[in-house]
Amino acid sequence: MIGLDFRAVGRSAAFFDLDKTVIAKSSALAFGRPFYRDGLITRRDVVKSAYAQLMFRLGGTDEQTMARTRDYLATLCKGWQVEQVRQIVAETLHELINPYVYAEAAALIEEHQAAGRDVVLVSASGEEMVRPIGALLGVTDVIATRMTVEDGRYSGEVEFYAAGPSKVDAVSELATERGYDLTDCYAYSDSYSDRPLLECVGHPTVVNPDRALRKLAAENTWPVLEFRHPIPLGRRLRERPAVPVAAAALGVGVGVAIGIAWYGRHRRTRTAVTAA
Repeated sequence: MIGLDFRAVGRSAAFFDLDKTVIAKSSALAFGRPFYRDGLITRRDVVKSAYAQLMFRLGGTDEQTMARTRDYLATLCKGWQVEQVRQIVAETLHELINPYVYAEAAALIEEHQAAGRDVVLVSASGEEMVRPIGALLGVTDVIATRMTVEDGRYSGEVEFYAAGPSKVDAVSELATERGYDLTDCYAYSDSYSDRPLLECVGHPTVVNPDRALRKLAAENTWPVLEFRHPIPLGRRLRERPAVPVAAAALGVGVGVAIGIAWYGRHRRTRTAVTAA
């Protein structure tokens, strides 16, 4: 693989951000439609979610911005039944996530596993979403946002928000627990907000980077990967020899709003066809 050193030294891990790094969309966009359909999100929530996510995208590394996003997430989910969320994710996972997994990311995950490394998904999305996506990829270890649960419902408080420096705290804790030497570990992300995560390992790589992250990668001579081929699991298995990972080496939110808009158009179209 061009530009990536895969020597195994002791026990190590590869940490992957999820949205736009492993999957070609945000998990919020993916599950926004069924959440809206089942009444978990209202139209008013759409506007507020879009604004919260926009602010995170524009200034996601700012502590106050991350705190506001975290608090809004907690308020939005308050009262939701945990089992209902899990059921929605389970029922829609193969339809809404499987077709959008980057073939290059899936192959890279397999290469790390073959080299004897643990693979860990690290995402600000909720654990109820991230863990099933990990299972789809053969990944059992995840670091994700956890909401406080009382009597089977989200209480409106965040137990752990997996964003910015908090990701590093969780990664460091896992490294201590399992004996990883972080200088021998790898990390992958598309967003400048994950700068702390990338800087805490010995082998950082940026994937489909935003402008700020691309500049940071150039300043630090970090490898840059461009993933361009989201392929469903069945096709990945059939076409595995053709996955162009080496050739790619070049050195809850707005997604919810978009998903709901798509759902609305799809439903109106379906209604019109039925009426005709």
